[in-house]
Amino acid sequence: MKTPKHDSDFSETQLSSKTVYRGGFLELKEDRVKLPDGKSVVREYLIHPGAVVMIPVLDDGMLVLERQYRYPLHNHFYELPAGKIEPGEDPLLCAQRELLEETGYVARSWRHLATAYPCVGYSSERQLFYLAQGLTHQGSKPDDEEFLEVLKVELATALQWAREGKITDGKTINGLFWAEKILKS
Repeated sequence: MKTPKHDSDFSETQLSSKTVYRGGFLELKEDRVKLPDGKSVVREYLIHPGAVVMIPVLDDGMLVLERQYRYPLHNHFYELPAGKIEPGEDPLLCAQRELLEETGYVARSWRHLATAYPCVGYSSERQLFYLAQGLTHQGSKPDDEEFLEVLKVELATALQWAREGKITDGKTINGLFWAEKILKS
């Protein structure tokens, strides 16, 4: 088996850039880039502000999940609580704010587990995963346009739902695997 080389540089050089669309949340860019072989191509990608994903664990070991409707796929999804990072916002403070807004819980203990880039081929989005423990319920304060159901689910059940296809959201599956690794060790 060959050892992979990590000294090769396949970087692309930006020749031009234009904003195709700028909304309140996302920006669509179209850049012309020069490839390592000298040819040029167009790269389309989304600028995303980043997000936090919380893995809230109750004292009895149950996880706090949400069920909410996601318009792009016209369906309801079971998910870990998550939220968009506002410009200049500290990601941990965002996680604390979003957990309270969406689920009504505050956590005594927070631990950053990982940072993931879910769509590296077409988006700058990064997701920061946090384990939240020592939860106390204080009452949810969802955003005006946010409608969701908060559930308490055993980790084993949530993992089974992922295996069965009942949980299909990528950030949630990623977070559940982190929860399994951390909580069972």
